Amino acid sequence: MANIRIGIGGWTYEPWRGTFYPDKWPHKRELEYASRHLTAIEVNGTYYSGFKPATFAGWAEVVPDDFVFTLKASRFCTNRKVLAEAGESIRRFTSQGIVELGPKLGPILWQFMATKKFDADDFRAFLKLLPAEQDGVALRHAVQVRHDSFHVPEFVDLCRAANVAIVYGESPDYPAIADVTADFVYARLESSVEEEPIGYSPDALDRWAGAAKRWAAGAAPDGLPYFGALPPKQPRDVFVFMISGAKVRNPAAAQALIARV
Repeated sequence: MANIRIGIGGWTYEPWRGTFYPDKWPHKRELEYASRHLTAIEVNGTYYSGFKPATFAGWAEVVPDDFVFTLKASRFCTNRKVLAEAGESIRRFTSQGIVELGPKLGPILWQFMATKKFDADDFRAFLKLLPAEQDGVALRHAVQVRHDSFHVPEFVDLCRAANVAIVYGESPDYPAIADVTADFVYARLESSVEEEPIGYSPDALDRWAGAAKRWAAGAAPDGLPYFGALPPKQPRDVFVFMISGAKVRNPAAAQALIARV
């Protein structure tokens, strides 16, 4: 059976205090609270700096057994002219202690700047650098690209051959790719609005709930942008994160989507 996990980016954000977190809830217990009202969290802090193994172990201790963290990889891995030269930065990121999360470690998100253009040979070399495991723990990888030069079948084929997911980023600012290229799906929904108490209209959340269920069943949701051939139909784990947009509304949006799936 495929799992659908839904969450937000991080758990520390002052405007969530009193809107998501109860009044006077201790700041040190925010992860505890968030992990019991959501099913996943995307950690963005790992994009900016490294953490000690004890930090990852501490996160794992706080959350329920079926909770999952996804980690945004260090910017030093992806914000470079030649991706094929990222090997040392990738090794430094994956060896910092992320395996302390154990079964609570979800996919690693490798996010590229919007100015990064598709170079087939260089991107193929980058995908080969992504390790299948670290210290005996299997690793899954997802790439988010934000330049329309990636809207070609060759990019889809490269990621599918490597079993690396292309992130579907639903955003008003960047073009999207919805092709499923791995044994899981990773979606980032970036269009919440403050005027909606739950971030999105009920109709929009109904549509995203339907899309998540179709992804989990191995189908391709209608109405999304595809650039390659359809993949084999098979159940897939699904990760959906409410990111950016009206950030203050994202916990409510995630909880509303959880209720629908």
